[in-house]
Amino acid sequence: MTARGAAGRCPPEIWLGPRMLLVCLLVSRSVTKDTSDHCSHLIGDGHLALLQKLIDSQMETSCQIAIQFVDREQLSDPVCYLKKAFLLMQDLMEYTLRFKDNTPNAMAIVKLQELSWQLKGCVTKAHEDQDKNKSCVRIFYETPLQLLEKVKNVFNETRNLLKKDWKLFSKNCNDSFAKCSSQGHERQHVGPSEPQLPGFVFRLLVPSIILVLLAVGGLLFYRRRWRSHREHQTVDSPMEQPEGSPLTQEEDTQVELPV
Repeated sequence: MTARGAAGRCPPEIWLGPRMLLVCLLVSRSVTKDTSDHCSHLIGDGHLALLQKLIDSQMETSCQIAIQFVDREQLSDPVCYLKKAFLLMQDLMEYTLRFKDNTPNAMAIVKLQELSWQLKGCVTKAHEDQDKNKSCVRIFYETPLQLLEKVKNVFNETRNLLKKDWKLFSKNCNDSFAKCSSQGHERQHVGPSEPQLPGFVFRLLVPSIILVLLAVGGLLFYRRRWRSHREHQTVDSPMEQPEGSPLTQEEDTQVELPV
């Protein structure tokens, strides 16, 4: 009975195995194709045009915003750079790129945030959420225009790679992140020195300007005293008549006559 039972169960297992394998392959191919099409076409021309409108609507200013972003000099690999930049870009749109509620710019940022959440499964993996650390990251000082252009570049480069081959983002970048993790903290301390340069120059120039002003003031005071002294000498000089002057000769001609 055991042999017959075993013999009775063998054919279905042998028959269902290849069939189930074929079904799994077909489903896997369908899912892969759907994922490819989904990721490749998520970022459209309209999204980039929306970003360009945001850039064009900004006031030109020299004011700078301190942000944490990927240091491309440390992370030159384009895929790993975008994987890291994508996570940081989400933080920028949530906490930094804020506009007045219900304005066109605010609604544009909401649409871009929704797009970033749809892209998350295409660009990053679940285990990479922990990579929001300081590795390969340093502090940048950007104007609002530069900040929005940086966001647009991330979207544009991500779009190009997804269209080329969406599987590129399945690359594990932990080794690349680890190589520059020690450099990232050092460069963050160096980064803020750029905006502090005007303050340093100001502290250096103020004493010099004060010294110059004091020197010029002293010179003007001395010159004024000298001119005052010369004018005083000029006023006193007529009182001191030299011998042989007309006044002296008149005095000499006044001779007492005998009464």
